[in-house]
Amino acid sequence: MKIEVVKNKEEGGKVAYRLIKEAMEEGAEVFGLATGSTPEMLYKELRESDLDFSDKIAVNLDEYIGLEADHPQSYEHFMKEQLFNDKPFKETHIPDGLATEEDENERYDEILEKNPIDVQILGIGTNAHIGFNEPGTPFDTKTHKIKLTEDTIQANKRYFESEDEVPDYAYSMGIASIMAAKKIILMAYGKNKAEAIEKTVNGPVSEDVPASILQKHPDVVIIVDEEAASQL
Repeated sequence: MKIEVVKNKEEGGKVAYRLIKEAMEEGAEVFGLATGSTPEMLYKELRESDLDFSDKIAVNLDEYIGLEADHPQSYEHFMKEQLFNDKPFKETHIPDGLATEEDENERYDEILEKNPIDVQILGIGTNAHIGFNEPGTPFDTKTHKIKLTEDTIQANKRYFESEDEVPDYAYSMGIASIMAAKKIILMAYGKNKAEAIEKTVNGPVSEDVPASILQKHPDVVIIVDEEAASQL
């Protein structure tokens, strides 16, 4: 693991952008993308850049179950607003929150098999979840339906008008799918992520700390501000 400590998320976005640009120069074609506030500065850098994604493929980590694609809190809507409207890709793939579990898991695994990810962008939850792979998720999991923990629901309720509107379930790329990426860039900002980052970096590797499996990956860059790095 390589740790990059930055002053703030704006600087973190610039570091992540540089890594994306370098990967593209080396031939990266498939990008695993994340949602939430953490990658927003990266997407701002990409929107304002001259990078061309028109021949690239994007595969997103996850989507809430029960939300239509055009719902203002769906991750498909988020990605269009944050990146895709300004930087069109040749193909974009996001789990279908209205599809049946068996069909969607199979469909998304086929997409991932057909499009091996060159660079995977990750955030991390306060409980060290990556994607929506909550603590206890087996490391060999592929695309699956998962019940969100109360911690995750509380963290995400700020995006909804009320807590009752936050979906209880999501489809998520599995941990095995994430680990299959050639390169992983994980970003974390703020003191509330410090414990998760410490456990991710220092271990032990445990399914109770989903992100700890990243210790086993050959090419991981973790971008953190000083608060998120405070327990390292």
